[in-house]
Amino acid sequence: MEFSEGALRKLLGKYKFRDLTIEELKNVNKTYPSFTFSMNTYTFKDGSQKDLLNFSGTVPVKYGNSYNIPIHLWILDSHPFAPPICFLKPTVNMGISVGKHVDAHGRIYLPYLQNWSHPKSTVIGLIKEMIAKFEEELPLYSLSSSDAARRSELLSYIAKITEGETDMKSQSKIGGGKNEGCFNKITVVGAGDLGIACVLAVAAKGAADKVVLLDLSEGAAKGGTMDLEIFALPNVEISKDFSASADSKVVVLTVNSLGNAQTYLDVIQSNVDLFRGIIPAISHYSQNTVLLVASHPVPSWTSCNLVANQTEAMAAHNSREEVANRAMEVLKGKGQRSWSVGLSVADLTDSILKDKRKVHSVSTLAKGCCNINSEVFISLPCILGTNGVIEMVKLEEDPLVQEKLQSTAGSIHDLQQQLKL
Repeated sequence: MEFSEGALRKLLGKYKFRDLTIEELKNVNKTYPSFTFSMNTYTFKDGSQKDLLNFSGTVPVKYGNSYNIPIHLWILDSHPFAPPICFLKPTVNMGISVGKHVDAHGRIYLPYLQNWSHPKSTVIGLIKEMIAKFEEELPLYSLSSSDAARRSELLSYIAKITEGETDMKSQSKIGGGKNEGCFNKITVVGAGDLGIACVLAVAAKGAADKVVLLDLSEGAAKGGTMDLEIFALPNVEISKDFSASADSKVVVLTVNSLGNAQTYLDVIQSNVDLFRGIIPAISHYSQNTVLLVASHPVPSWTSCNLVANQTEAMAAHNSREEVANRAMEVLKGKGQRSWSVGLSVADLTDSILKDKRKVHSVSTLAKGCCNINSEVFISLPCILGTNGVIEMVKLEEDPLVQEKLQSTAGSIHDLQQQLKL
């Protein structure tokens, strides 16, 4: 709702410092009148929930052109002695650019938040620093019309499922959790945001008879699988047992992404260590599978990370109303980067399962291409079929392109030398 001191006072009845909070938000409204507020439930990382004030609007940013960046601030009940929790609020036509101050979920991290101290720190001051940082590194980008259309199609698909408007249940070939009769089976390893995005996108594509989500999170925590269970997809099985992946045509490995406190090298090393434990188990149950690694951003790998006798294809950077609303919340609030990668994974698996022999940009072994002598993987146009990468598309002999590829290969090779393999 639009700013109203009286309405705001009623909503903040349980806030410890209501008057201080109202006065501060009044000042924000004078400078940024586009902001609106509502009371919503916020879910913390430990799963606990609390009704908090959601203060949403746009902030003006100049990055070549002028942009209005949509944000929402969760105002804690201990405000102004605790900083707001800040997120980008991208529209369906926007993607999140992960960077120094924004993670894949759209959460905003700033020095101003880390050093928050009342009365020196204010929401006005926070927004000003936010604008300054965004003008250094724009946090959002426009999706192409095709990407926007594909995501809209996915939203429509999920909405129909949650409202019981599909006949997928009657078409299900899966019964009793058994693997018999599953011709096209895909396993997605990892139940984080990227894993959930891959499962939903692959299911929406309709190429797989069965999709298995392998949730390897420790303990009894369900992680992102709770979101997936809401949709009750008939051909999706959630398991913690590697045996559930048996006889998969494609196994999608979702790997760790760049966190706020991690270096790029730390992320790659953690994924190398992760692969050591996962790939032998996967190959035991699915000896002829195509491995497809999905990540954001795309890391570099050496061939020792992959199992012999398996084709490497690495994904490039590439009430009913309540349930439906939850579906939209999952899609829009959990990191647009994950959904763009998930949709790309769906396209890749579709080409593999149907042996389409289409050209896709995927990270592939670049040794021998453009006079590259080191064993590195670079995103290059490749033809994908049943066995993964069939062949690399021949590149034009452009000296400038070759020079850039060689430079990239050199940088990746240097990074690989720092890994503990």
